[in-house]
Amino acid sequence: MSNKYKSQYKIESSRLAGYDYSQNGMYFVTICTKGREEFFGRIEEGEMVLSGIGEIANQFWQEIPKHFPKVILDEYVIMPNHLHGIVEINNDRLNVDARRDEAMPRLYTGQHLEMSEISPKPGSLSVILGSFKSIVSKTTRKQLNPVTFAWQPRFYDHIIRNDVSLNKIREYIQTNPAMWERDRNNVENLWM
Repeated sequence: MSNKYKSQYKIESSRLAGYDYSQNGMYFVTICTKGREEFFGRIEEGEMVLSGIGEIANQFWQEIPKHFPKVILDEYVIMPNHLHGIVEINNDRLNVDARRDEAMPRLYTGQHLEMSEISPKPGSLSVILGSFKSIVSKTTRKQLNPVTFAWQPRFYDHIIRNDVSLNKIREYIQTNPAMWERDRNNVENLWM
């Protein structure tokens, strides 16, 4: 591999360094659309009304445990331009009928061994969310062509460490549509 751009143009990971995101844990995640474009619907009287793309995102979010049997979904909400959700990874769950789904497979052999070391681990939060984002994008383009739907390349995560934090996050998710006017992801608030 060329050393031409080594250590240049490197984007630091927003994940916690050294943390194994495939281990048991609960994670609060936020996934935004590209440019915070309001693809998923609109807020009416404090309630979210899903668009066609919002329905697709909702369907595939609920289907994550079918493809990743070690995942338990907790509270979530789809907002006009982002999704908040709590994802639990529980490696103690067994499901012999489950498939191994990966939008971003690891490269294990050959000349790109160094890429395997930085690739997301199977069953990790990055692989789960990458697979979700991928199927939503593909389905949207297939069903609603020529929609220009796109995600932001990254996502926000917070490792939930105790029940107090979990309950605060659940409350935040539940009340998020009613707080849309003040939401920092509301494009009307970006210029304030």
